Amino acid sequence: MQIHKVAVIGSGVMGSTIAAHLANAGIPSLLLDIVPSKLSAKEEAAGLTLEDPKVRNSIAEGNKTKLLKMNPAPLLVPEFAERIEVGNLSDDLGRLSEVDWVIEVVVERLDIKVDLFKKIAAIVRPGTIVSSNTSGISLQAMVSDLPETFTRYFLGTHFFNPPRYMKLLEIIPGPNTDPEIMTFISEFGERVLGKGVVIAKDTPNFIANRIGVFGLAVTLQEMLRSGLSVDEVDALTGPVMGRPKSASFRTVDLVGLDTFIHTANTVAVGVPAEKDNFTLPEFMQTMLANGWLGDKTKQGFYKKSKGPQGKVVEVLDPHTMTYVPKKSVKFASLEKAKAAGGLTEKIRTLVNGKDPGAEFAWNVLKPVLLYAATISNDIADNISGIDEGMRWGFNWQMGPFEIWDALGVKTIADRVIAEGGTLPPLVEELLAKGNERFYQKSESGEVSYFQAGEYHKKASSPYAISLKQAHKDGKKILGNAGASLIDLGDGVACLEFHSPSNSIGADILNMIHKSLEEVDKNYLGMVIGNQGKNFCVGANLMQILLEAEEENWDDLDYMVRQFQNGTMALKYAKKPVVAAPFGMTLGGGCEVCLHSHAIQASSETYMGLVEVGVGLIPGGGGTKEMAIRAMEGILPGIQVAPDYFFAKRFEIVAMAQVSNSAEKARQLGFLRADDRYSMNPDHVILDAKARVIDLARSFRPNLPKKYKVGGPGVRATLELALYGMREGNYISEYDQHIGKKVAYAITGGDRPAGMLVDEQYLLDIEREAFMSLVGEPKTQDRIRHMLAKGKPLRN
Repeated sequence: MQIHKVAVIGSGVMGSTIAAHLANAGIPSLLLDIVPSKLSAKEEAAGLTLEDPKVRNSIAEGNKTKLLKMNPAPLLVPEFAERIEVGNLSDDLGRLSEVDWVIEVVVERLDIKVDLFKKIAAIVRPGTIVSSNTSGISLQAMVSDLPETFTRYFLGTHFFNPPRYMKLLEIIPGPNTDPEIMTFISEFGERVLGKGVVIAKDTPNFIANRIGVFGLAVTLQEMLRSGLSVDEVDALTGPVMGRPKSASFRTVDLVGLDTFIHTANTVAVGVPAEKDNFTLPEFMQTMLANGWLGDKTKQGFYKKSKGPQGKVVEVLDPHTMTYVPKKSVKFASLEKAKAAGGLTEKIRTLVNGKDPGAEFAWNVLKPVLLYAATISNDIADNISGIDEGMRWGFNWQMGPFEIWDALGVKTIADRVIAEGGTLPPLVEELLAKGNERFYQKSESGEVSYFQAGEYHKKASSPYAISLKQAHKDGKKILGNAGASLIDLGDGVACLEFHSPSNSIGADILNMIHKSLEEVDKNYLGMVIGNQGKNFCVGANLMQILLEAEEENWDDLDYMVRQFQNGTMALKYAKKPVVAAPFGMTLGGGCEVCLHSHAIQASSETYMGLVEVGVGLIPGGGGTKEMAIRAMEGILPGIQVAPDYFFAKRFEIVAMAQVSNSAEKARQLGFLRADDRYSMNPDHVILDAKARVIDLARSFRPNLPKKYKVGGPGVRATLELALYGMREGNYISEYDQHIGKKVAYAITGGDRPAGMLVDEQYLLDIEREAFMSLVGEPKTQDRIRHMLAKGKPLRN
């Protein structure tokens, strides 16, 4: 069974962004929508009629065009929109016979879906997978009158918005879904689409929305009862409680008030016994009537505007339905919780405080924990799926059952009973059997969850390698404070960075050389990867600044030489080295990748040589590599003007351009044509390991070469561009000064155009430019500002 092409029916925000994510994964799609009932003013002016194909496809075409304007971008690169073909449901429904999977994403009305699936069933080839992206309508009701030959291939595939960035994909079996289809789509979702897949039951709102919307409804009710403000609630229900920065009401603004109300109403109607739990305050209906839907209408619970002093953020006062200035939130319990170490201690400190903030936090957390335990068997096969659903779908750091364990099941249970509450049967059963945790972990690292009176082993993905578990299993070959070399098995080792922020310092550079020696003797090759927050944010800026302030120029020069030696050792290693970047891969992290034999990135890799932002130029071989790549691909004997090729590479370095995806990194020249990326970030290490094994079969180490330089003429062209930007006030005088240093290094200094030089020459002028800048006061000011504020200073 394979999926080569997909049809997405319904081109609204959800349908078009699902098609975009399929395009990201290399899957072409046919995006269909209805035929418009009337012409637009622009179409009338052009003399078109309702019969013109351009008009008949205009809804789908218009929504496809909107993909290019959305922020955050749903496509890895705009060019991937070409993988989406548009059509309409009147003329092109017959083309469903061309596809392997049909995804329905039309309006959430049962009658419309029933009618559509009858038409689909009559057209698709036997064995075509058909799924609904409904967020809560009964799958059984959609296809109750359709034959088993259709319904065995029918299921729910609930993508979370936006599909590119939200990891969760809930897969819901229909009334007759073949288990093999469930297995296939689950694996396809994880492996090809990069999703965290959770199996849900056919109940209103499935798993994540059921619990998440319940939690938001409880938060609203408690806010009105307690008298707290919108901004106070968000301060209490954000990161300190293990929730995203958007907390409660910023999340509603992001999702859209109309979407939130619809989702809440789905449960209120679908589960009448829970209607009171999902009844929303009257003021939200007023917001809906006013069109205060959140970000999509520029105001919701929050409203942003421009004032004399810059951006002004106001929050809604639901009692007066007016906007008031956002204030600084102060609760003693909140301040203590923020200062506590680790999420468990933060939550424990917050809910055990003695002020109104602590009371509120407990009164919104307790119902969610009790609700999740009460309905767990109704909505999911196991509690693990519920926790994963909340982590992947709502960006919670811990799911409800993980929170039960973190705070202590018995501790929570005793407090609930002391407050006059009752415990869900699942909790009573757990405690009655003498257990006090929903999860157990064996010495070997296997996790088991409590279900139906006993513990069951949690399935683990065969595509995910845990470096943390490898350490526990004694797989570390060697290491120091900054990095470790891990045995991944099958003759492949992994050099793992684990310094603060994975910044590159002496420890990591030392481990590069030691690791290459070990790999040369005993392994097929090496992966460079880790599973921190980001791959690597660059060199250790604090160390550079301290040395510069002490004017330890010889020590600084030695540091840069050591970094260059380290990256060159990677490039000329005797065994294949594959970098596995993800997240922020900046400065020195990018340079490590540029010198590896191959890159197996995460699709969400934000890569760039950003040194000019701190007043420097790339000094670990990055400028040299961009100079080399400027002339790569030009056939020997072909004479071309090098200005364009060098200008593009120069612009990327001088403007500190950072990719917003791995595919964009390829366009910027950080990834080569044969480099690859994984859609699922959890699979990057395994895929990089496979790439090492593949390269090792016929690997030949790199041999030193000489390269043509651009010369003073090209440098003059680049400096002229800098002059124009300075005159236009696009860059500062110091930006221009740094840009000239980049131009000098990338074009080969004073050597004449076309002269052949070795890499060491390019490294030397790169290092000299770096050293000339690091001693300048304005560069040191930029470094201090970056360390203090986390953003560049334009001085």
